[in-house]
Amino acid sequence: MRVVVADDVLIVRAGLVGLLTDAGVAVSGQAADADGLLRLVALERPDVAIVDIRMPPTHTDEGLVAARVIRARYPHTAVLVLSQYLAPRYAQRLLEDKPGGLGYLLKERVSDLAILTDALQRVSSGECVVDPAIVTKLFERERRDSPLATLSQRERQTLGLMAEGRSNAAIAGQLGIVERSVESVCAQLFRKLGLQPDPDINRRVLAVLTLLRS
Repeated sequence: MRVVVADDVLIVRAGLVGLLTDAGVAVSGQAADADGLLRLVALERPDVAIVDIRMPPTHTDEGLVAARVIRARYPHTAVLVLSQYLAPRYAQRLLEDKPGGLGYLLKERVSDLAILTDALQRVSSGECVVDPAIVTKLFERERRDSPLATLSQRERQTLGLMAEGRSNAAIAGQLGIVERSVESVCAQLFRKLGLQPDPDINRRVLAVLTLLRS
């Protein structure tokens, strides 16, 4: 896997590069701002771009905007956005249209190398990854007329873990059930959300999109 890293803080950027190198991930470039990131992606066409959400010149949402540009221009490059702040609205803006190949993690989470590499693998394969703290906030703000209202507690737990990018096997381990039971819960979850089987769509991604919009 080839990645590029964008963060305006040199020590953070160097730390990420060190973690990735230790994990055997090839870092093909670094950028300190959104414009540099876009030039780098155009040149290198990496598998994943790791992007800080707040970069120069305004330090508001430059990384978020750049992430959406990358996904539109270079669909084969996934994006993992990192944020210092717990802001569900940013996650929603990033993922609301086409969440496949996108991830949103808090910076404190990526110090765990296993979490970082797992997220990279998942977004590069077209999945969606949302930080667990963001998932909790999304469920807390759920509207009364939300399609999630019909879900059982186990189905809600499963959807939350799905949003975190967990595989069926990982969900089974987390919930203490067998993987076949997870498959059954997922099938029921998809039915309740009106997501019919279709070879051209990823129902897991669409289920997460429903959570983001609820």
